[in-house]
Amino acid sequence: MNAMYNRQTIWVLVVIIVVVAGCRIPDTENLVFRTISNPLNLNYRFCLDDVSRRDAANPCIIQFEDGYYLFLFGSEGYYYSSDLIDWKLIGDTNLPTESFAPTVVEMQGELYYTASYATDTIYKTDNPKSGVWEAVACSFPPGMLEPMLFYDEGRLYLYAGAGNSVSLTGVEVDPRTFQLLGEPSPLIRGCQRDNGWETPGDRHDWMDATPWLEGMWMNKRGGKYYLQYASPGIQFKTSNDGVYVSDTPLGPFTLAEHNPLVYRPEGFTTGAGNGGTFQDKYGNYWHVGTVAVTARHYFERRLSLYPVFFDEDSVMYAYTELGDYPMIVPDHKITSPEELFPGWMLLSHNKSVRSSSELRKYPACCAVDEDIRTWWSAETADKGEYLSVDLGEECEINAVQINFADHDAHLFGRPDSIFYQYYLEESVDGKKWNILVDKSVNTEDAPHDYIQLKEAVKTRYVRLTNIYCPSGKFSVSGLRVFGRSDKPSPPQTKFYRICRNKEDRRSVILKWREVEGATGYGIRFGIHPEKLYNSYMVYNDTEIELRCLQVGQTYYFAVDSFNEGGITRGDVIKEDE
Repeated sequence: MNAMYNRQTIWVLVVIIVVVAGCRIPDTENLVFRTISNPLNLNYRFCLDDVSRRDAANPCIIQFEDGYYLFLFGSEGYYYSSDLIDWKLIGDTNLPTESFAPTVVEMQGELYYTASYATDTIYKTDNPKSGVWEAVACSFPPGMLEPMLFYDEGRLYLYAGAGNSVSLTGVEVDPRTFQLLGEPSPLIRGCQRDNGWETPGDRHDWMDATPWLEGMWMNKRGGKYYLQYASPGIQFKTSNDGVYVSDTPLGPFTLAEHNPLVYRPEGFTTGAGNGGTFQDKYGNYWHVGTVAVTARHYFERRLSLYPVFFDEDSVMYAYTELGDYPMIVPDHKITSPEELFPGWMLLSHNKSVRSSSELRKYPACCAVDEDIRTWWSAETADKGEYLSVDLGEECEINAVQINFADHDAHLFGRPDSIFYQYYLEESVDGKKWNILVDKSVNTEDAPHDYIQLKEAVKTRYVRLTNIYCPSGKFSVSGLRVFGRSDKPSPPQTKFYRICRNKEDRRSVILKWREVEGATGYGIRFGIHPEKLYNSYMVYNDTEIELRCLQVGQTYYFAVDSFNEGGITRGDVIKEDE
Protein backbone atom coordinates (compact mmCIF):
# COMPACT_ATOMS: atom_id res chain seq x y z
CA MET A 1 0.00 0.00 0.00
CA ASN A 2 1.11 3.61 -0.43
CA ALA A 3 -0.25 5.33 2.67
CA MET A 4 -0.05 5.18 6.40
CA TYR A 5 -3.24 5.44 8.33
CA ASN A 6 -4.10 6.41 11.87
CA ARG A 7 -7.29 5.39 13.55
CA GLN A 8 -8.92 8.82 13.40
CA THR A 9 -8.59 9.22 9.64
CA ILE A 10 -8.74 5.66 8.35
CA TRP A 11 -12.06 5.84 6.50
CA VAL A 12 -11.28 9.16 4.83
CA LEU A 13 -7.90 7.95 3.62
CA VAL A 14 -9.27 4.68 2.28
CA VAL A 15 -11.62 6.66 0.04
CA ILE A 16 -8.74 8.84 -1.13
CA ILE A 17 -6.65 5.80 -2.08
CA VAL A 18 -9.45 4.35 -4.18
CA VAL A 19 -9.63 7.59 -6.15
CA VAL A 20 -5.94 8.41 -6.44
CA ALA A 21 -3.81 5.96 -8.45
CA GLY A 22 -0.51 6.90 -6.86
CA CYS A 23 0.47 9.12 -3.96
CA ARG A 24 3.34 9.66 -1.56
CA ILE A 25 3.55 7.97 1.80
CA PRO A 26 2.62 10.48 4.50
CA ASP A 27 4.81 11.21 7.48
CA THR A 28 4.85 8.62 10.29
CA GLU A 29 7.37 10.31 12.57
CA ASN A 30 5.00 11.00 15.44
CA LEU A 31 3.16 7.67 15.42
CA VAL A 32 3.96 5.08 18.07
CA PHE A 33 3.66 1.43 17.16
CA ARG A 34 5.68 -1.78 17.01
CA THR A 35 6.26 -3.83 13.90
CA ILE A 36 7.37 -7.30 12.85
CA SER A 37 8.55 -8.73 9.55
CA ASN A 38 8.37 -12.27 8.19
CA PRO A 39 9.87 -14.73 8.70
CA LEU A 40 9.22 -14.65 12.43
CA ASN A 41 12.39 -14.06 14.40
CA LEU A 42 12.40 -17.21 16.53
CA ASN A 43 15.44 -19.11 17.77
CA TYR A 44 14.69 -21.97 15.39
CA ARG A 45 16.39 -25.18 16.42
CA PHE A 46 19.00 -26.87 14.26
CA CYS A 47 17.83 -30.30 13.12
CA LEU A 48 19.18 -33.44 14.75
CA ASP A 49 19.85 -35.44 11.56
CA ASP A 50 22.84 -35.39 9.22
CA VAL A 51 22.20 -32.08 7.39
CA SER A 52 22.90 -29.03 9.55
CA ARG A 53 20.00 -26.61 9.09
CA ARG A 54 17.28 -24.88 11.04
CA ASP A 55 13.72 -26.10 10.67
CA ALA A 56 10.23 -25.37 12.00
CA ALA A 57 6.84 -26.40 10.66
CA ASN A 58 3.19 -27.22 11.37
CA PRO A 59 2.60 -24.29 13.73
CA CYS A 60 -0.49 -23.43 15.69
CA ILE A 61 -1.04 -20.46 18.01
CA ILE A 62 -3.64 -20.16 20.72
CA GLN A 63 -4.49 -17.09 22.77
CA PHE A 64 -4.84 -18.11 26.42
CA GLU A 65 -5.21 -15.89 29.47
CA ASP A 66 -2.61 -13.08 29.20
CA GLY A 67 -0.80 -14.13 26.07
CA TYR A 68 -0.17 -16.47 23.17
CA TYR A 69 1.31 -19.95 22.93
CA LEU A 70 2.98 -21.18 19.76
CA PHE A 71 3.32 -24.92 19.23
CA LEU A 72 5.35 -26.39 16.37
CA PHE A 73 7.26 -29.44 15.27
CA GLY A 74 10.81 -30.15 16.40
CA SER A 75 11.40 -27.22 18.71
CA GLU A 76 12.36 -28.91 21.99
CA GLY A 77 9.49 -27.00 23.55
CA TYR A 78 6.97 -24.33 22.65
CA TYR A 79 6.84 -20.53 22.78
CA TYR A 80 5.07 -17.87 24.80
CA SER A 81 4.47 -14.23 23.87
CA SER A 82 2.47 -11.48 25.49
CA ASP A 83 2.24 -9.42 22.28
CA LEU A 84 2.93 -11.57 19.15
CA ILE A 85 6.27 -9.77 18.82
CA ASP A 86 8.72 -11.17 21.38
CA TRP A 87 8.69 -14.95 21.87
CA LYS A 88 10.24 -16.94 24.71
CA LEU A 89 10.94 -20.66 24.43
CA ILE A 90 9.46 -22.88 27.13
CA GLY A 91 11.95 -25.68 26.75
CA ASP A 92 11.52 -27.54 30.00
CA THR A 93 8.36 -29.50 29.24
CA ASN A 94 7.14 -33.09 29.28
CA LEU A 95 5.22 -32.71 26.01
CA PRO A 96 6.31 -34.89 23.05
CA THR A 97 7.40 -31.87 20.98
CA GLU A 98 9.33 -34.07 18.52
CA SER A 99 5.98 -35.26 17.19
CA PHE A 100 4.90 -33.25 14.17
CA ALA A 101 1.71 -31.30 13.50
CA PRO A 102 0.66 -30.47 17.08
CA THR A 103 -2.81 -29.27 17.94
CA VAL A 104 -3.99 -27.41 21.03
CA VAL A 105 -7.54 -26.57 22.09
CA GLU A 106 -8.97 -24.75 25.10
CA MET A 107 -11.80 -26.39 27.03
CA GLN A 108 -13.19 -25.11 30.31
CA GLY A 109 -10.15 -22.97 31.09
CA GLU A 110 -7.54 -25.64 30.31
CA LEU A 111 -5.41 -26.39 27.27
CA TYR A 112 -5.41 -29.85 25.68
CA TYR A 113 -2.57 -31.03 23.41
CA THR A 114 -1.84 -33.89 21.04
CA ALA A 115 0.15 -34.41 17.82
CA SER A 116 0.82 -36.86 15.01
CA TYR A 117 2.37 -40.10 16.25
CA ALA A 118 1.53 -38.97 19.77
CA THR A 119 -2.19 -39.30 19.24
CA ASP A 120 -2.65 -42.16 21.65
CA THR A 121 -2.22 -39.58 24.42
CA ILE A 122 -3.98 -36.32 25.25
CA TYR A 123 -2.22 -33.89 27.60
CA LYS A 124 -3.73 -30.99 29.52
CA THR A 125 -2.63 -28.05 31.68
CA ASP A 126 -4.08 -24.92 33.23
CA ASN A 127 -0.61 -23.38 33.48
CA PRO A 128 1.22 -23.70 30.13
CA LYS A 129 3.96 -21.30 31.29
CA SER A 130 5.13 -24.02 33.68
CA GLY A 131 5.81 -26.53 30.91
CA VAL A 132 4.13 -29.23 33.00
CA TRP A 133 1.29 -31.16 31.37
CA GLU A 134 -0.81 -34.06 32.63
CA ALA A 135 -1.66 -37.10 30.50
CA VAL A 136 -5.45 -37.40 30.69
CA ALA A 137 -6.22 -39.95 27.98
CA CYS A 138 -3.88 -42.72 26.86
CA SER A 139 -6.20 -44.60 24.51
CA PHE A 140 -6.92 -41.87 21.99
CA PRO A 141 -7.06 -43.53 18.55
CA PRO A 142 -3.46 -43.76 17.25
CA GLY A 143 -2.43 -43.20 13.67
CA MET A 144 -4.44 -40.01 13.16
CA LEU A 145 -2.08 -37.96 11.02
CA GLU A 146 -1.98 -34.19 11.57
CA PRO A 147 -4.88 -34.00 14.04
CA MET A 148 -6.76 -30.78 14.78
CA LEU A 149 -9.06 -30.50 17.82
CA PHE A 150 -11.95 -28.03 17.67
CA TYR A 151 -14.26 -27.24 20.62
CA ASP A 152 -17.65 -25.77 19.80
CA GLU A 153 -20.56 -25.19 22.18
CA GLY A 154 -19.63 -28.04 24.52
CA ARG A 155 -18.80 -30.51 21.74
CA LEU A 156 -15.37 -31.62 20.58
CA TYR A 157 -14.38 -32.47 17.00
CA LEU A 158 -11.30 -34.07 15.50
CA TYR A 159 -10.09 -33.29 11.97
CA ALA A 160 -7.20 -35.32 10.59
CA GLY A 161 -5.48 -36.72 7.54
CA ALA A 162 -2.45 -36.30 5.31
CA GLY A 163 -1.43 -37.79 1.99
CA ASN A 164 -1.61 -37.54 -1.78
CA SER A 165 -4.46 -39.98 -2.31
CA VAL A 166 -6.52 -39.81 0.87
CA SER A 167 -9.53 -37.90 2.12
CA LEU A 168 -9.21 -35.47 5.00
CA THR A 169 -11.72 -36.48 7.64
CA GLY A 170 -13.72 -35.22 10.60
CA VAL A 171 -15.44 -36.91 13.54
CA GLU A 172 -16.98 -35.93 16.87
CA VAL A 173 -15.07 -36.88 20.01
CA ASP A 174 -16.30 -37.31 23.58
CA PRO A 175 -14.73 -34.32 25.44
CA ARG A 176 -14.41 -36.38 28.64
CA THR A 177 -13.16 -39.78 27.45
CA PHE A 178 -11.71 -38.61 24.11
CA GLN A 179 -13.22 -41.62 22.34
CA LEU A 180 -14.57 -41.21 18.84
CA LEU A 181 -18.35 -40.86 18.63
CA GLY A 182 -18.65 -42.60 15.29
CA GLU A 183 -16.57 -43.22 12.20
CA PRO A 184 -14.53 -40.41 10.64
CA SER A 185 -16.32 -38.87 7.66
CA PRO A 186 -14.46 -37.78 4.50
CA LEU A 187 -14.69 -33.97 4.21
CA ILE A 188 -12.03 -32.85 1.71
CA ARG A 189 -10.35 -34.63 -1.16
CA GLY A 190 -7.88 -33.18 -3.63
CA CYS A 191 -9.27 -31.79 -6.86
CA GLN A 192 -6.15 -30.77 -8.76
CA ARG A 193 -7.89 -30.79 -12.15
CA ASP A 194 -10.09 -27.87 -11.01
CA ASN A 195 -8.04 -26.17 -8.31
CA GLY A 196 -4.79 -24.80 -9.68
CA TRP A 197 -3.42 -23.99 -6.22
CA GLU A 198 -3.29 -27.73 -5.47
CA THR A 199 -0.82 -28.44 -8.30
CA PRO A 200 2.68 -29.22 -6.89
CA GLY A 201 5.86 -27.35 -7.76
CA ASP A 202 7.39 -23.98 -6.94
CA ARG A 203 5.30 -22.52 -9.76
CA HIS A 204 2.57 -25.17 -9.82
CA ASP A 205 4.51 -26.70 -12.70
CA TRP A 206 4.61 -30.36 -11.65
CA MET A 207 1.54 -30.98 -13.73
CA ASP A 208 1.61 -34.77 -13.50
CA ALA A 209 2.33 -34.95 -9.77
CA THR A 210 -0.36 -35.54 -7.17
CA PRO A 211 -0.70 -32.89 -4.45
CA TRP A 212 -0.12 -33.67 -0.81
CA LEU A 213 -3.09 -32.55 1.28
CA GLU A 214 -2.71 -32.07 5.03
CA GLY A 215 -2.92 -29.62 7.91
CA MET A 216 -6.64 -29.07 8.45
CA TRP A 217 -7.75 -26.21 10.67
CA MET A 218 -11.22 -25.03 11.72
CA ASN A 219 -12.57 -21.60 12.64
CA LYS A 220 -16.13 -20.59 13.37
CA ARG A 221 -17.48 -17.10 12.71
CA GLY A 222 -21.01 -15.81 12.37
CA GLY A 223 -22.52 -19.28 12.46
CA LYS A 224 -20.32 -20.51 9.59
CA TYR A 225 -17.54 -23.05 9.80
CA TYR A 226 -14.36 -22.40 7.81
CA LEU A 227 -12.39 -25.62 7.28
CA GLN A 228 -8.87 -24.96 6.05
CA TYR A 229 -6.41 -27.41 4.49
CA ALA A 230 -2.86 -27.26 3.14
CA SER A 231 -1.58 -28.15 -0.33
CA PRO A 232 0.30 -28.96 -2.59
CA GLY A 233 3.34 -29.72 -0.40
CA ILE A 234 5.05 -27.95 2.47
CA GLN A 235 8.40 -27.82 0.62
CA PHE A 236 7.13 -25.67 -2.25
CA LYS A 237 7.09 -21.88 -2.56
CA THR A 238 3.43 -22.29 -3.57
CA SER A 239 2.47 -24.04 -0.33
CA ASN A 240 -0.88 -22.56 0.66
CA ASP A 241 -4.02 -23.06 2.69
CA GLY A 242 -7.38 -23.40 0.97
CA VAL A 243 -10.77 -23.15 2.66
CA TYR A 244 -14.17 -24.83 2.57
CA VAL A 245 -17.33 -23.48 4.24
CA SER A 246 -20.31 -25.14 5.95
CA ASP A 247 -23.17 -24.38 8.33
CA THR A 248 -22.22 -27.36 10.53
CA PRO A 249 -18.87 -28.57 11.90
CA LEU A 250 -18.97 -31.87 9.98
CA GLY A 251 -20.39 -30.54 6.73
CA PRO A 252 -21.25 -30.99 4.02
CA PHE A 253 -18.59 -28.45 3.02
CA THR A 254 -18.54 -26.28 -0.08
CA LEU A 255 -15.35 -24.92 -1.60
CA ALA A 256 -15.22 -21.18 -0.91
CA GLU A 257 -15.35 -18.94 -3.98
CA HIS A 258 -12.18 -17.17 -2.88
CA ASN A 259 -9.23 -19.57 -2.83
CA PRO A 260 -6.55 -20.14 -1.85
CA LEU A 261 -7.06 -18.51 1.52
CA VAL A 262 -3.36 -17.90 2.28
CA TYR A 263 -0.94 -17.65 -0.66
CA ARG A 264 2.58 -16.21 -0.81
CA PRO A 265 4.49 -17.77 -3.77
CA GLU A 266 7.04 -14.99 -4.38
CA GLY A 267 9.09 -12.51 -2.38
CA PHE A 268 11.76 -13.04 0.24
CA THR A 269 9.46 -15.20 2.38
CA THR A 270 7.53 -17.75 0.32
CA GLY A 271 5.09 -20.49 1.19
CA ALA A 272 2.33 -19.95 3.72
CA GLY A 273 0.47 -23.22 4.16
CA ASN A 274 0.16 -25.85 6.85
CA GLY A 275 -0.61 -23.68 9.83
CA GLY A 276 -3.61 -22.37 11.71
CA THR A 277 -5.82 -19.31 12.18
CA PHE A 278 -6.45 -17.71 15.57
CA GLN A 279 -7.81 -14.55 17.19
CA ASP A 280 -5.70 -12.10 19.18
CA LYS A 281 -6.72 -10.29 22.37
CA TYR A 282 -8.57 -7.64 20.37
CA GLY A 283 -10.58 -9.94 18.13
CA ASN A 284 -8.28 -9.69 15.09
CA TYR A 285 -7.63 -12.87 13.13
CA TRP A 286 -4.15 -14.10 12.17
CA HIS A 287 -2.78 -17.04 10.23
CA VAL A 288 0.50 -18.64 11.25
CA GLY A 289 2.01 -20.69 8.44
CA THR A 290 5.11 -22.52 7.25
CA VAL A 291 7.74 -20.83 5.06
CA ALA A 292 9.54 -22.94 2.44
CA VAL A 293 13.30 -22.30 2.51
CA THR A 294 14.33 -25.74 1.19
CA ALA A 295 17.84 -24.65 0.18
CA ARG A 296 19.81 -27.39 1.93
CA HIS A 297 16.97 -29.88 2.47
CA TYR A 298 13.28 -30.27 1.64
CA PHE A 299 12.52 -29.84 5.30
CA GLU A 300 14.23 -26.51 5.90
CA ARG A 301 11.44 -24.16 6.93
CA ARG A 302 10.50 -21.12 8.98
CA LEU A 303 7.25 -19.54 10.21
CA SER A 304 5.22 -16.57 9.00
CA LEU A 305 2.31 -14.55 10.36
CA TYR A 306 -0.37 -12.89 8.21
CA PRO A 307 -3.54 -10.98 9.12
CA VAL A 308 -6.89 -12.54 8.19
CA PHE A 309 -10.14 -10.72 7.48
CA PHE A 310 -13.79 -11.44 6.72
CA ASP A 311 -15.48 -9.08 4.28
CA GLU A 312 -19.11 -7.95 4.24
CA ASP A 313 -20.08 -11.17 2.42
CA SER A 314 -18.31 -13.33 5.05
CA VAL A 315 -15.53 -14.13 2.58
CA MET A 316 -12.45 -15.18 4.54
CA TYR A 317 -9.10 -13.96 3.18
CA ALA A 318 -5.52 -13.43 4.32
CA TYR A 319 -3.49 -10.35 3.45
CA THR A 320 -0.08 -11.33 2.05
CA GLU A 321 0.50 -8.54 -0.50
CA LEU A 322 3.53 -7.06 1.30
CA GLY A 323 3.90 -10.21 3.31
CA ASP A 324 7.56 -9.84 4.26
CA TYR A 325 7.65 -6.05 4.68
CA PRO A 326 7.29 -4.48 8.15
CA MET A 327 3.80 -4.86 9.57
CA ILE A 328 2.25 -3.11 12.57
CA VAL A 329 1.08 -5.38 15.37
CA PRO A 330 -2.10 -3.61 16.49
CA ASP A 331 -3.19 -2.95 20.07
CA HIS A 332 -6.86 -2.58 19.08
CA LYS A 333 -9.47 -4.05 16.74
CA ILE A 334 -8.75 -3.30 13.09
CA THR A 335 -10.97 -3.53 10.01
CA SER A 336 -8.61 -3.51 7.03
CA PRO A 337 -5.03 -4.42 6.01
CA GLU A 338 -4.21 -0.76 5.39
CA GLU A 339 -4.14 -0.15 9.14
CA LEU A 340 -1.16 -2.48 9.48
CA PHE A 341 1.18 -0.84 6.97
CA PRO A 342 3.66 1.65 8.48
CA GLY A 343 4.56 3.16 5.11
CA TRP A 344 8.06 1.66 4.92
CA MET A 345 9.28 0.35 1.58
CA LEU A 346 12.23 -1.94 0.85
CA LEU A 347 15.29 0.24 0.14
CA SER A 348 18.00 -2.38 -0.39
CA HIS A 349 16.78 -4.54 -3.26
CA ASN A 350 19.51 -5.13 -5.84
CA LYS A 351 21.53 -2.16 -4.58
CA SER A 352 25.30 -1.94 -4.85
CA VAL A 353 27.09 -3.99 -2.19
CA ARG A 354 30.66 -4.38 -0.93
CA SER A 355 32.13 -7.05 1.31
CA SER A 356 35.34 -7.86 3.10
CA SER A 357 35.47 -11.14 1.18
CA GLU A 358 33.18 -13.56 -0.61
CA LEU A 359 33.04 -17.12 -1.81
CA ARG A 360 32.71 -17.45 -5.58
CA LYS A 361 29.38 -19.29 -5.46
CA TYR A 362 28.04 -17.03 -2.72
CA PRO A 363 28.64 -13.44 -3.88
CA ALA A 364 27.62 -10.36 -1.94
CA CYS A 365 24.82 -9.49 -4.37
CA CYS A 366 22.87 -12.51 -3.07
CA ALA A 367 22.30 -10.65 0.21
CA VAL A 368 20.09 -8.09 -1.54
CA ASP A 369 18.35 -10.19 -4.23
CA GLU A 370 15.19 -10.88 -2.15
CA ASP A 371 15.67 -14.65 -2.31
CA ILE A 372 15.95 -16.50 0.98
CA ARG A 373 17.39 -19.50 -0.89
CA THR A 374 20.55 -17.64 -1.93
CA TRP A 375 23.11 -15.96 0.30
CA TRP A 376 26.41 -14.16 0.59
CA SER A 377 29.18 -15.88 2.47
CA ALA A 378 32.45 -14.40 3.62
CA GLU A 379 35.55 -16.56 3.37
CA THR A 380 35.77 -16.88 7.15
CA ALA A 381 33.89 -16.31 10.38
CA ASP A 382 36.57 -13.93 11.60
CA LYS A 383 35.82 -10.79 13.50
CA GLY A 384 35.76 -7.87 11.08
CA GLU A 385 34.20 -9.61 8.07
CA TYR A 386 31.62 -7.14 6.76
CA LEU A 387 28.90 -6.51 4.20
CA SER A 388 27.78 -3.01 3.20
CA VAL A 389 24.99 -1.77 0.96
CA ASP A 390 24.76 1.56 -0.86
CA LEU A 391 21.11 2.65 -1.04
CA GLY A 392 21.97 4.97 -3.93
CA GLU A 393 20.73 8.11 -2.20
CA GLU A 394 20.03 9.36 1.29
CA CYS A 395 16.91 7.64 2.62
CA GLU A 396 15.02 7.61 5.86
CA ILE A 397 15.68 4.24 7.50
CA ASN A 398 13.12 2.88 9.96
CA ALA A 399 13.96 -0.82 10.24
CA VAL A 400 16.53 -3.44 9.25
CA GLN A 401 16.17 -7.20 9.01
CA ILE A 402 19.32 -9.34 9.08
CA ASN A 403 18.81 -12.93 7.92
CA PHE A 404 21.81 -15.07 8.79
CA ALA A 405 22.55 -17.98 6.44
CA ASP A 406 24.78 -20.25 8.60
CA HIS A 407 26.93 -21.24 5.62
CA ASP A 408 29.09 -24.32 6.32
CA ALA A 409 27.71 -24.48 9.86
CA HIS A 410 28.00 -27.77 11.69
CA LEU A 411 25.37 -27.32 14.36
CA PHE A 412 22.71 -29.66 15.74
CA GLY A 413 20.10 -29.06 18.41
CA ARG A 414 20.38 -26.05 20.72
CA PRO A 415 23.91 -25.64 22.10
CA ASP A 416 24.40 -22.52 24.20
CA SER A 417 26.93 -21.15 21.70
CA ILE A 418 24.30 -20.31 19.06
CA PHE A 419 23.96 -16.54 18.76
CA TYR A 420 25.30 -13.74 16.57
CA GLN A 421 27.27 -10.68 17.60
CA TYR A 422 27.72 -7.75 15.24
CA TYR A 423 27.72 -4.02 14.64
CA LEU A 424 25.28 -2.37 12.29
CA GLU A 425 26.56 1.02 11.14
CA GLU A 426 25.34 3.82 8.88
CA SER A 427 27.11 6.49 6.88
CA VAL A 428 26.09 9.41 4.71
CA ASP A 429 29.26 9.38 2.61
CA GLY A 430 30.64 5.85 3.01
CA LYS A 431 33.66 7.17 4.94
CA LYS A 432 32.52 8.26 8.37
CA TRP A 433 30.50 5.55 10.09
CA ASN A 434 28.13 5.76 13.06
CA ILE A 435 26.79 2.88 15.15
CA LEU A 436 23.18 2.17 14.30
CA VAL A 437 22.76 -1.06 16.29
CA ASP A 438 25.30 -2.50 18.72
CA LYS A 439 24.92 -6.23 19.31
CA SER A 440 28.56 -6.86 20.11
CA VAL A 441 27.70 -8.57 23.42
CA ASN A 442 24.43 -10.21 22.34
CA THR A 443 23.80 -13.76 23.59
CA GLU A 444 20.28 -14.29 22.23
CA ASP A 445 19.80 -16.46 19.15
CA ALA A 446 18.11 -14.31 16.50
CA PRO A 447 18.60 -15.85 13.03
CA HIS A 448 16.16 -13.41 11.36
CA ASP A 449 16.99 -10.41 13.48
CA TYR A 450 14.47 -7.63 12.87
CA ILE A 451 15.27 -4.25 14.40
CA GLN A 452 12.80 -1.39 14.41
CA LEU A 453 14.77 1.77 15.07
CA LYS A 454 13.56 4.01 17.87
CA GLU A 455 13.93 7.00 15.56
CA ALA A 456 14.27 7.18 11.79
CA VAL A 457 17.80 7.82 10.51
CA LYS A 458 18.58 9.72 7.31
CA THR A 459 21.52 8.00 5.63
CA ARG A 460 22.81 6.31 2.48
CA TYR A 461 25.12 3.44 3.48
CA VAL A 462 24.49 0.54 5.86
CA ARG A 463 27.26 -1.82 6.99
CA LEU A 464 27.05 -5.09 8.91
CA THR A 465 30.28 -6.16 10.65
CA ASN A 466 30.82 -9.54 12.25
CA ILE A 467 31.98 -9.92 15.83
CA TYR A 468 31.00 -13.56 16.37
CA CYS A 469 29.00 -16.22 14.56
CA PRO A 470 28.49 -19.67 16.06
CA SER A 471 29.75 -21.96 13.29
CA GLY A 472 30.76 -22.06 9.65
CA LYS A 473 31.27 -18.71 7.93
CA PHE A 474 29.76 -15.28 8.39
CA SER A 475 26.92 -15.30 5.87
CA VAL A 476 23.67 -13.47 5.16
CA SER A 477 20.71 -14.41 2.95
CA GLY A 478 19.05 -11.04 3.31
CA LEU A 479 20.30 -7.66 4.52
CA ARG A 480 16.97 -5.90 4.16
CA VAL A 481 16.66 -2.17 4.83
CA PHE A 482 13.21 -0.55 5.16
CA GLY A 483 12.12 3.06 5.21
CA ARG A 484 11.31 5.86 2.80
CA SER A 485 12.96 7.53 -0.15
CA ASP A 486 12.33 11.02 -1.45
CA LYS A 487 11.87 9.73 -4.97
CA PRO A 488 8.31 9.65 -6.34
CA SER A 489 6.45 6.41 -6.70
CA PRO A 490 6.70 5.04 -10.26
CA PRO A 491 4.22 5.74 -13.04
CA GLN A 492 1.17 3.54 -13.41
CA THR A 493 1.60 0.44 -15.53
CA LYS A 494 -1.03 -1.40 -17.54
CA PHE A 495 -1.65 -4.90 -18.78
CA TYR A 496 -1.36 -5.37 -22.50
CA ARG A 497 -2.17 -9.08 -22.41
CA ILE A 498 -4.37 -11.22 -20.15
CA CYS A 499 -4.70 -14.65 -21.72
CA ARG A 500 -6.60 -17.35 -19.83
CA ASN A 501 -5.63 -20.80 -21.06
CA LYS A 502 -8.70 -22.22 -22.82
CA GLU A 503 -7.46 -25.80 -22.52
CA ASP A 504 -6.38 -25.48 -18.89
CA ARG A 505 -8.29 -22.70 -17.17
CA ARG A 506 -6.19 -23.07 -14.04
CA SER A 507 -3.62 -20.96 -15.87
CA VAL A 508 -3.41 -17.38 -17.14
CA ILE A 509 -0.58 -15.47 -18.83
CA LEU A 510 -0.19 -11.84 -17.75
CA LYS A 511 1.96 -9.25 -19.52
CA TRP A 512 2.32 -5.59 -18.64
CA ARG A 513 4.33 -2.56 -19.65
CA GLU A 514 7.63 -1.81 -17.97
CA VAL A 515 7.67 1.62 -16.35
CA GLU A 516 10.68 3.76 -15.53
CA GLY A 517 11.69 3.85 -11.89
CA ALA A 518 9.88 0.68 -10.80
CA THR A 519 11.82 -1.85 -8.75
CA GLY A 520 9.01 -4.39 -8.91
CA TYR A 521 5.37 -5.09 -9.60
CA GLY A 522 2.53 -6.51 -7.57
CA ILE A 523 -0.19 -8.58 -9.20
CA ARG A 524 -3.51 -8.55 -7.37
CA PHE A 525 -6.26 -10.89 -8.45
CA GLY A 526 -9.59 -12.23 -7.29
CA ILE A 527 -13.16 -13.20 -8.07
CA HIS A 528 -14.64 -9.68 -7.96
CA PRO A 529 -13.25 -6.23 -8.82
CA GLU A 530 -13.47 -5.30 -5.14
CA LYS A 531 -12.15 -8.64 -3.88
CA LEU A 532 -8.60 -8.85 -5.24
CA TYR A 533 -7.47 -10.75 -2.18
CA ASN A 534 -4.60 -12.80 -3.66
CA SER A 535 -1.30 -11.34 -4.78
CA TYR A 536 1.94 -12.20 -6.56
CA MET A 537 5.13 -10.13 -6.24
CA VAL A 538 7.37 -9.82 -9.31
CA TYR A 539 10.93 -8.52 -9.55
CA ASN A 540 12.96 -8.21 -12.75
CA ASP A 541 10.18 -9.20 -15.15
CA THR A 542 7.02 -7.94 -16.86
CA GLU A 543 5.41 -11.28 -17.62
CA ILE A 544 4.23 -14.22 -15.53
CA GLU A 545 2.04 -17.28 -15.82
CA LEU A 546 -0.26 -17.84 -12.87
CA ARG A 547 -1.29 -21.47 -12.47
CA CYS A 548 -3.27 -21.18 -9.24
CA LEU A 549 -6.76 -20.39 -10.58
CA GLN A 550 -10.02 -22.28 -10.14
CA VAL A 551 -11.43 -23.66 -13.37
CA GLY A 552 -14.99 -22.46 -12.85
CA GLN A 553 -14.21 -18.92 -11.71
CA THR A 554 -13.92 -15.68 -13.64
CA TYR A 555 -11.07 -13.48 -12.41
CA TYR A 556 -10.17 -9.82 -12.18
CA PHE A 557 -6.58 -8.56 -12.19
CA ALA A 558 -4.62 -5.42 -11.38
CA VAL A 559 -0.88 -4.75 -11.70
CA ASP A 560 0.75 -2.18 -9.39
CA SER A 561 4.21 -0.68 -9.79
CA PHE A 562 6.37 0.07 -6.75
CA ASN A 563 9.75 1.40 -5.71
CA GLU A 564 11.43 2.90 -2.65
CA GLY A 565 9.02 5.86 -2.78
CA GLY A 566 5.75 3.96 -2.70
CA ILE A 567 3.18 2.06 -4.72
CA THR A 568 1.11 3.18 -7.70
CA ARG A 569 -2.10 1.23 -8.06
CA GLY A 570 -3.11 -0.17 -11.42
CA ASP A 571 -6.59 -0.35 -12.91
CA VAL A 572 -8.71 -3.46 -12.31
CA ILE A 573 -9.27 -5.49 -15.48
CA LYS A 574 -11.59 -8.44 -16.07
CA GLU A 575 -9.85 -11.39 -17.69
CA ASP A 576 -11.83 -11.15 -20.97
CA GLU A 577 -11.46 -7.38 -21.42
